[in-house]
Amino acid sequence: MDMIDLNADLGEADNTEGLEREARIISYVSSANIACGGHAGDAASMRYMVKAARKHNTVIGAHPAYPDRDNFGRHSLKLGSDISAHDLSQSLSEQIVQLCEIAAEENMVVSYVKPHGALYNDAVFDGALSDLIAKTVYNIDPELSLMGAPNSEMKRAARELGMRFISEGFIDRRYTDDGHLQSRTIDGAVLKTQDERLAQLNQILSSKSVTSASGKSLSLHVQSLCLHGDSDGAMETARQVRQAIQLAGFNIRSFIYG
Repeated sequence: MDMIDLNADLGEADNTEGLEREARIISYVSSANIACGGHAGDAASMRYMVKAARKHNTVIGAHPAYPDRDNFGRHSLKLGSDISAHDLSQSLSEQIVQLCEIAAEENMVVSYVKPHGALYNDAVFDGALSDLIAKTVYNIDPELSLMGAPNSEMKRAARELGMRFISEGFIDRRYTDDGHLQSRTIDGAVLKTQDERLAQLNQILSSKSVTSASGKSLSLHVQSLCLHGDSDGAMETARQVRQAIQLAGFNIRSFIYG
């Protein structure tokens, strides 16, 4: 049976009710990307998510971001003008290490790193930024995997360091004609209905492709599929997506086992 990893961005809620909802999503996914303070999250929310992941035997990854909580990590910070390379590397390292330490205290291990928001999107094209991210992660632990967009600078940077790279596709985001995520400033960039999300999922599974915002068919070969825990209806999306993946004949399993 073919395997696919299902991941979700979690630990981003700023209240108990939201964290409880996100923790329930963990039961449907095989990998959990846990916010670690850059854009959202704190020690308490990290521990909450780690414990939920342990309960459901879900693999955990760090989800660091530009240190910009005011904008939820969704505004780009230009290296050398908005933030120095040293300060960004130090911030990313602190975010990842804090989650690693909390995980160790809960008898869990952080297995991979997936950048968040603008950091993720900027690293698609920016070689210097991708090198910084990859080297920062490598210096923490060379066994950590790096997750990001296929055909990206981050993939190149990871491979040059001998790191494992996990190519990721999105269930609930619209793609541009060049195969990258459409900006959230554009209406429709986030797929709003369950039918849209399931249609994109099924296209990825059946034909390894997605349909761009303009209607173009794009090849998309990925090892992991993401849904966003903060999207409207995320809990129901997680439930339906898991069921659809299994009905399509795939085994949902974290990439670390493959």
